Formats: sequence, structure tokens, C-alpha cells
Amino acid sequence: MESDKIKKTMEKQGYRFVGNHSAVKICRWTKKSLRNEGDCYKEKFYGIKSHLCCQITPWLGCNNQCVHCWRPIEFNFNKLIESRKIDSVSEIIDGGVGAQKKLLVGFKKSSRKAKQMSKVDMQKWREAQEPMNFAISLSGEPMIYDQIGELIGELRKRGKTSFLVTNGLNPKKILELKDKNYLPTQLYVSVNSSNRKNYKKFHRSSVKDAWEKLNRTLEILPLLNCRTVFRINLIKGLNMNEKNVKEFAQLIKKSKPMFVELKGFMSVGFARERLGYDKMPWHNDVIEFAEKLSKETRLKILGEHERSCAVVLGKSKKDLKITSQ
Repeated sequence: MESDKIKKTMEKQGYRFVGNHSAVKICRWTKKSLRNEGDCYKEKFYGIKSHLCCQITPWLGCNNQCVHCWRPIEFNFNKLIESRKIDSVSEIIDGGVGAQKKLLVGFKKSSRKAKQMSKVDMQKWREAQEPMNFAISLSGEPMIYDQIGELIGELRKRGKTSFLVTNGLNPKKILELKDKNYLPTQLYVSVNSSNRKNYKKFHRSSVKDAWEKLNRTLEILPLLNCRTVFRINLIKGLNMNEKNVKEFAQLIKKSKPMFVELKGFMSVGFARERLGYDKMPWHNDVIEFAEKLSKETRLKILGEHERSCAVVLGKSKKDLKITSQ
């Protein structure tokens, strides 16, 4: 697939490219929050304000080709990035915030007529000009960006919280973040396969010994002094049977995450070309899976967000909300 064609398609989908290897996109829940039409599961579960969130990636390339991914995984962004200058932490953060501000301009009420037509809460819109949480999860694998620790550290200096989502294939880098005090506010590890055979079929990784590296990351999680989340994207017919429940439970017991987050797969974006709507679980399917996992792990169901098809498990509800914002 040609890079220009991919870029144009992604821009139509709301992406804005930043520098040589980063991008931002306004989440639909940020848009809904600005109109007071609802908030993201991150707000309901963890207290993160949807209208103050910046969805960003510091590295568009990935080392997996997961079948459920809504990004253009068939295009090798890593190869495109190879010949380019690597951007600094400040370039990525400032460029990302600037791009998000430009995207937000279209929500502004600029005339009496617009005031009558727009549903945007202008107080929220003004606050949104300075995002307070950075969801480092938009596309690609952020741990490939060599300065990911420095980026998290800079966000902390600026008084921001950070949610970092990783596929767990770089355990050495996670240990480096720990040793240098660069861990994010909340670290997600996506674990969508419960055994080696399914992992190979599901993730189609370019990393040698990917399953072993993921498990090494899971062994590291209990050593980290940050909030940790074991995340599963649930797909009908792929990872939701009784055997999967028991296997996921063993991985959870090993990794001892603070929370387990279950999210139903959605056939959107480029994922529609690989998996159809029949693979999307209903919310009650996710609840049923969560109840079975709860019995196996003795973790409680702490919250659910039906419109996102999401459920969170953990030991105590009092630990859910983030207070250092």
C-alpha cells in the first residue's frame, strides 16, 4: 500500500501526523464530552476527564500485525520511518498538542448563529486547549520510540498524567523505565491471546520469541511502582472460550496487575477488512466472560461501561480513581 494513500485515508479518519513518526486523533469520547453527550470508560473507571485527554502515538510503526487492529497494519510504517530524522520529546508533545488544538477549532462557537447550532460546552472547549492526560495508545507500538521514558518524564514535569499501552514485547525497556523513574501513571499490557499457539495466529509478530518476551513482561509487572492493567480485547470465536478463561486467569495470577480490563472487539477502521461484525461480542458477552474470570482469579468486577463494551476487575473499588491529576 502506498504511503500517500494510507496517509490520506488516515487523515479522513481524523488522524493528524506530527513530525516524522507521530500522530494524534481526537477520540470520539472527547467529542462527546465536549457536547455533554457522555464520557469515556477511562473517566468512569479511573477519573480521567474525557475532554482533557490527548490521544497520541510517538511511533506509528509496530512489531505486530494483530488481526483485530483498526490501524493499517498491512503498511510498514517502521520501514517508512527508517530514513527519517527521529523527533525529540518536545517536538512530539508540543506538535501533538498543537495538532489537537487545530482539530478542536471546528468545535468553537464563533457566531450567534453557530451558538444556536452547536452543542459544544464552551467551558470544556476552553479547558481542552490544555490536555491533562496523554493516552499513548493511538497507533503503533510506543516502546519502539527510543526516548519513550524521557517523553513520559517530560509529561510528568508539565503536570500531566500518562496512560501507556504496550504489547509487552520489550521487557528490557520496561525495566529501564522502572530504573530511571520514567514509568507512566498507568501502564497497560495488551494480552489478547492466552497461549502460544493462539498468539502466533492472532498477533503475527515480527519479533523472535514474542510469546516468551510477553511473558517476561508479565513477570516484571509486580515489580513496578505504577498502576498496571492487564488488558484483553475480546473477540468471538478467537479468545472467549472456557479454556481461554482458565489460561488468562493463570497469566493474571502471574502478573498480579492492579486491574484487568476487558474490552469487546469492534469491527471499525481497517479491522473491517479482516474481521466482520459477527466477531463483535455484545456487552452481556463481555460481562459473562468477566464473571467467569472473576471466579478464577478472585478479582471483583469493579465497573462497566456498556457503550464502550468494557469491564474492569480488581481487588478494591477505592483504588480505581486516580487522585494525582
